[in-house]
Amino acid sequence: MSNIIEGLKQYQSPTPSKWREKAEWRLANKPWLRHSQHIAMLMLEKMDEMGMTQKDLACLMGCSQQYVSKILKGQENLSLETMSKIEDCLHISILQEELEAV
Repeated sequence: MSNIIEGLKQYQSPTPSKWREKAEWRLANKPWLRHSQHIAMLMLEKMDEMGMTQKDLACLMGCSQQYVSKILKGQENLSLETMSKIEDCLHISILQEELEAV
């Protein structure tokens, strides 16, 4: 048994896993993450409908493609300004959708 454990230790990462911290963060931020994920889904549906890429949306919003990618992952705490830009660029209603969902 100890040989097996020693054999497995060679594959162990030298840095500890952060899964617990990430899970605790998701739990602590669950209320706004749910809204962020909903917004990301609305955006993805509209972008698909319009044939728009992340780069296209980034150009319209005046931000980087990397930031659009972060938003579309559904884990970005969006400001009202950013939500307004998304609404204008994609011709969707995020704030009204969110108010109705509550």
